[in-house]
Amino acid sequence: MTISDLAPAALNPQDPNAFRRVLSHFASGVVAVTSTGPSGEAVGLIATSFTSVSLDPPLVAFYPQKTSTTWPLIRDRGAYCVNILGAAQRDVCAKLAAKGGDKFAEVAWEPDDWGLPAIEGALARISCALDEVHDAGDHEIALGRVRGLHITDDVDPILFFQGGFRRITEPAGEL
Repeated sequence: MTISDLAPAALNPQDPNAFRRVLSHFASGVVAVTSTGPSGEAVGLIATSFTSVSLDPPLVAFYPQKTSTTWPLIRDRGAYCVNILGAAQRDVCAKLAAKGGDKFAEVAWEPDDWGLPAIEGALARISCALDEVHDAGDHEIALGRVRGLHITDDVDPILFFQGGFRRITEPAGEL
């Protein structure tokens, strides 16, 4: 296969809709990034752009939109909890993705060891101190230094693919 073989399906990378369409073909996990606001209230946002960065030191990153009204609260607190959501937590995802209102009114959580909201039923949690923030177009890159880890026995993650939620239907195995 050559580059010219790909030409008929080529899309303009400057077209945001084309860019979004192509990137929708990459499945990603779904996390709830939670913290506390200035009055101690639970705040949170949903991110599908989350990744591990380094083992030594342990670092992770997520990419909040600059237009988010929740991200400045998390950034100002300087600490957050990454809650890796499971397939049974679509409702949690919808509540935390909504704009305005009390997002945590019907979300069960408890404070982690650092007082950050840890969502009940999350597959895993990563407590972080905000290490660095970098500009990245219409997003920022939030680099977190890992301070604590928690894992459950549940192994059924929620995935985001082509604009919707999916779940893994095959057991783990070799490729």
